[in-house]
Amino acid sequence: MKNIKNIIILGLVLIMSSCSKSFIEKEPVSSVTIDVLYKTDKDYQDAIIGAYESLRNQYSNMWQFGDLRGDDAFINISNQPSSRSVDLFSINSGDDLLRNTWANYYIVINRTNNILSKIENAEVAVIPNKDRYIGEAKFLRALAYFDLVRIFGDVQMITNVPTIIEAATTPRTPVATIYSDIIVKDLLDAATKLPLAYTGTEVGRATRGAAKAILGKVYLTIKDFQKAEAVLQELTTSPYTYALLANYNDLFDYTKNEHHSEYIFDIEYEEGMGGLGSPCTNGFMPNVPALLDYYKIKGGFNESVSPTQLFIDLWQSGDKRKDVSVQYGGKWTNPITGVVTIFNSSTSQSYTKKYITSVAILNDSKANWKVIRYADVLLMYAEALNENGKTLAALVPLNKVHSRAGLPEYDSLTQSEARDKIALERRYELSFEGHRWFDLVRTGKALEACAPVGMKDYMTVFPVPLSQVQVINNASTFPQNKGYN
Repeated sequence: MKNIKNIIILGLVLIMSSCSKSFIEKEPVSSVTIDVLYKTDKDYQDAIIGAYESLRNQYSNMWQFGDLRGDDAFINISNQPSSRSVDLFSINSGDDLLRNTWANYYIVINRTNNILSKIENAEVAVIPNKDRYIGEAKFLRALAYFDLVRIFGDVQMITNVPTIIEAATTPRTPVATIYSDIIVKDLLDAATKLPLAYTGTEVGRATRGAAKAILGKVYLTIKDFQKAEAVLQELTTSPYTYALLANYNDLFDYTKNEHHSEYIFDIEYEEGMGGLGSPCTNGFMPNVPALLDYYKIKGGFNESVSPTQLFIDLWQSGDKRKDVSVQYGGKWTNPITGVVTIFNSSTSQSYTKKYITSVAILNDSKANWKVIRYADVLLMYAEALNENGKTLAALVPLNKVHSRAGLPEYDSLTQSEARDKIALERRYELSFEGHRWFDLVRTGKALEACAPVGMKDYMTVFPVPLSQVQVINNASTFPQNKGYN
């Protein structure tokens, strides 16, 4: 699968040569301008690749925010204090995870702002792909801000390439303003400029469908169900050709092409390219040598996330998604020899198979992170329809996902019943893909689900990194999130 994954490494040469040491290390990252001279179409292409690459760094940790924070995943061992603090709602503002997350997203924002400022006056005759690069930059900037506000709440809204002084005096902007003035506008504009699809080495870049799919999720998050219904409905009709794969397990078979009919947008990883692989395969595996050997996973294990017993107990008999989604019971049966391996009591007793593929070097897996796929779109569309009082119509997209799992279709539900069934379907379908926590927060169910493991009412967002609070040093314009002082 040689595509944008491969050309990222070429873009890194340009990025590293154009970024000073201060850009990489200074806090806040968003405060330093980049003086890069853009002359050719290829210059912009390489710069855009640099923005994608920054998201690749960040999404290797998205499971901590989207899964571990929720009620379907937990840390089964205790030797990972940072991740455990995410799990138990005890993370403090000085944690490196928060500092790095803030930095990673503002690197994306800074790079896309730089591209947009440079390309504005470029001639189409010189930069024939000008519109596409604008669309990609705005898509990536919108995605970065969407994740930032969902993780931290109010953040700095920066749409230019600021000086150090400007960045150090920019206040936190209310979430609602960032949604209206950046995220929604950027995605709407991106959807007019991005192509429907790519071919060859361009496959893996953001498309028009990706922009609309993320926009649909944004509208659901801000509870604009009418607009969510409209934009998500578009993705189910021509000219879009998305379709569910017949076999759910094929989504996680990394011997096959990951850019299939259900693919919309992934964070692209590639093995054997000098650090461009994903850590998730090693990261989610338990300490079971027989299991690691069978799947040819070299380099070790991290046991970072396990399905909770609560989640395991929810699964229905006959659901075809269960085997790949949750493995439990503290044992494994070799499918060839039939030999049963009992897990040591000091290792994780449950795990997910969604990221299992052969790995030659630690944390160098080729398994992509699925930011959004068509099943997610169908379930969001069902949710929007139901919230708009169209429950019968909502059963159509819901049943497409439900029946693919080998389960009987729903034929009659009240609006309240449908709401619960859609939420449950999302748990099954999208488990360990970074969605559960954000679903809980946007539907107002987070405290109910997570209070038993330490959540307080203010913990729907994480603390802002202490390093940022210290750099700006102005509690009136850049306060710490409520409850974390």
